[in-house]
Amino acid sequence: MAAIMAAGLVVLALLAAVAAPAHATDYVVGDSAGWASGVDYATWASGKTFAAGDNLVFQYSAMHTVAEVSSADYSACSASNSIQSYSDQNTKVALTAPGTRYFICGAPGHCGNGMKLTVTVAAAAATTTPETSTSTPAATTPPTTTKSTSTSSTSSTGAAAVGRPGSVWAFWPRPRASPGSP
Repeated sequence: MAAIMAAGLVVLALLAAVAAPAHATDYVVGDSAGWASGVDYATWASGKTFAAGDNLVFQYSAMHTVAEVSSADYSACSASNSIQSYSDQNTKVALTAPGTRYFICGAPGHCGNGMKLTVTVAAAAATTTPETSTSTPAATTPPTTTKSTSTSSTSSTGAAAVGRPGSVWAFWPRPRASPGSP
């Protein structure tokens, strides 16, 4: 029973490590300059790694807008067929999936003067935790076994396994032999 509980705890710990959500990052587009004329957004985006789950935060004045557009409309600086358009002056856009996203200012002439942003979104990074070892050095005396319906195995590191054939095996360090014991 203890072996099953130990195996269950190991499985739960592994599931918790894999299922732990990655922390999303909010990127303020243009940093302190915000979404404004005269900012080099290609330079701003370079060196940043955008991942699914992150957000772009556009902060801008009433004379600007944010339009998410297709690649063709990005190249043509056209907001007439925008995927989504915003004018609330504080727009948060969720980057929900991997791929390339295109944003322009829909005000006449602004995109042509550089108010445009391309973002490449990578898949969300998996959260992992480093493994830790809790094994104890092997004792100098060999293990003793008794005949039963379960099987026992000892590795070269001294870790012991006990269980029935075909069952989940649990491993734990073998206790050290006390001084003077056989």
